[in-house]
Formats: sequence, structure tokens, C-alpha cells
Amino acid sequence: MKTNWKNWLSKLLQAAVYAGLLGFLLFCALTYISLMGWPPYLQQALWVLGPACLLAVVLVIYLPKRHRKKLALCLLAVAVGCGAYVGHGLWRDSIPTMDDRDLLLWQYEPFAPDTKAASLDEPSTLILSEDALLRLDGATALYPVYAGFVQAVYPQGEYPRYTATEDGYGLVTCSGTVDAYQRLIQGDADVIFAAAPSQEQLDMAAQAGVELHLTPIGREAFVFFVNSKNPVEGLTVEEIQGIYTGQITNWSQLGGKNQSIRPFQRQDNSGSQSALLRLMEGLPLIEPEQEDRVGDMGGIIRDVADYRNYANAIGFSFRFYASEMEANDQIRLLALDDVAPTKETIRDGSYPISDSFYAVTAAPTGQPDPRESDPQLDAFLRWILSEKGQRIIEASGYVGIS
Repeated sequence: MKTNWKNWLSKLLQAAVYAGLLGFLLFCALTYISLMGWPPYLQQALWVLGPACLLAVVLVIYLPKRHRKKLALCLLAVAVGCGAYVGHGLWRDSIPTMDDRDLLLWQYEPFAPDTKAASLDEPSTLILSEDALLRLDGATALYPVYAGFVQAVYPQGEYPRYTATEDGYGLVTCSGTVDAYQRLIQGDADVIFAAAPSQEQLDMAAQAGVELHLTPIGREAFVFFVNSKNPVEGLTVEEIQGIYTGQITNWSQLGGKNQSIRPFQRQDNSGSQSALLRLMEGLPLIEPEQEDRVGDMGGIIRDVADYRNYANAIGFSFRFYASEMEANDQIRLLALDDVAPTKETIRDGSYPISDSFYAVTAAPTGQPDPRESDPQLDAFLRWILSEKGQRIIEASGYVGIS
């Protein structure tokens, strides 16, 4: 009895030592992977495989030798499963991801060497006063447009998108549609360039006692795209609505291959998601595809998945950015109601879902548009609507308002 007690205590100490060592190594590995921002599926696989190894170490000490082979087979099955899961994640990551937040905005930085921002052939008729420059922000896909405005009417200098100031923002930044509207409503921006606000953004402004003033400055098309190998070349607006309500689920229903349709969406209140909601005309959207992401503090969060160019995928954006993506021959823009999204069809209105984009300002509810009390703001918006401002819009790849 005494011997059995000592034997049991010895095994308990062995299990504690091995489990503690493996547990420490697992903790270090998970911390390293989290800090390095490695893909979530590696963290998830380690969370399964690590405890399985810990349990196996404890059991192998207590189990009779005749059961250890079964334990090894179980551990092998777990390892194979984790390996398959990681392999699927690696395959998935190899498929191109397309998101207009990935547009190489630094290439359009005003006054930078070799900038792609549009410029005028002659001096601008307006140069804003350096002591009262406007704070600009906007949608990602419109940054090339207002970078061109800055290059034309701001004093020459450096206007990097991420320069921190006392209020935490640069003079000319691009925080995307969602944050740009929030900054405008909070008074942290003077003008933003974006699509029309969503109902939620209008409600946010109303709750803050702010009224949004929209000045249309150009036109753009809302487009849908598929993998370039997808044989479907066009859809109707009704078919798009059918896809995004879940009534149409297979490409064979639309003249394509017998593949389930994988429709991607964007985050709420983004310019393109708001455009989709307007197109749906109140019809209920299916739930967007979600994916695991590494959050700011290293943890894994669930978020709306970016468009991933699967063979059966469909996504949407505005024509400017989608055309940039189309240049790599990985996607194809779809015609809608037999009309292709081109500058000509946007200009003449034959493309069914073209719309204006805006210079948006804000003022306390009941007060006039701030351009009425700010001569520099008024001069800037008038210049945008002038021949030279519209030339910048056209040269940036968009369609002018006039």
C-alpha cells in the first residue's frame, strides 16, 4: 500500500512537471504568434493541438502500456486534423483578396515625386491661403480625386495621409467613408468626399445636432464583378437582388457553371455597402460572409470578410477601384441590364446604377451651409465645379458632374 502511494505520487509529480513545461511552451508559442499577427487559423490549430498534447502526456503516465498505442493514434488523428485545417487556411490565403482599402493610396500623395494624382497643365485659377487651409477627408476610392484638388489649389508642400497633429489627424487624410463621416459630424474635418450618407450616418448627424450639406461634384458607377474565369458576363438588377436576398444561389440559374454563388459584402456604412442597400430597395440582405481576423490587441475577432476571388465569388465596389483591380485580369466587371459600366454609359445615364459623389460639409441643425460663412470653403467648392476642377475629376478616372 505504501509502495502504491509512493508510485502514485511519483506519477503525479511527473505529470505536473511535464504538463507545466508543455503548458509554458504552449503559452509562449501562442503569445508569439499573437504578437506577430500570424493568421488566426494557426492560433486556433495550436489551441487544439497544444491541450491535446498536454492531455496525452498526463494519460501516458497513468495508462497501461497496452493502451498507449490507441492514445498515440488519437493524438495522430488530432495532429492530422489540425494540419488539414492549417492547410485549408494556407490555400484560402493564396486566393487573391480584393478590397478598396488596399488601394495603394501613397501613390497619389499630393506633390510627392512621381505621384499619380491628376494635375493641371497650367496654373490653377485658385490657390488657397496657407493660413486657413481646409481639413479634408473622404472615401478610399475618392482619395485620388481630392489629392488632385490639393495638388492644384493648396500651397506646395508635404501632405502625408498619416501625419499626426494635435488633434490626431493630418490636414489631408483618408480614413474611409465610415470614419470620414464620423469626423465631419464631430467637427474634425471641414469637407469630406464620399458617396451619399447611409441612413445610420444621417441619424448619427441628427443625434449630434448636425445637418449634412451635399454638393454633387462628379458621377461614378456602382459595379459588380466576378472571377475572370466565370463565364457569366452580365446580370440584371433583379438578378443581383435575387443573389443578395438568397433567392438565387447557383450560377447555373444565371447561365453559368453548376457552382454555388458566394456573394461578398462590405462593412456597414461603407460607401459601397450603402450603395448596395439603395440598390436592394428595402429587400432583406442575406447575412454577409464572416472571417476570423486578428484584432488590435492580438485577439481573434469575427468581421465581415473581404472579397476573395474564388471561382464562384461575386463582389461589388465603385468603378474606379474595380477597374484598377480589373487591370490584373483576375476579375471581370459585369454588364447590368446589358449595359457595361463605362465613362460614356455613366455620363449618358444608360448604366442603371450610376450616381453622384459629393463634397460634404456640416453645420449645426438649422444653420446655413458653412460655405456661406467661409469664403475659402465656398471658393474651393466653386473651383471644384469649375472647368479646371472637373478636369481633375475626369483625369482621375471619374466622370464630371457637368
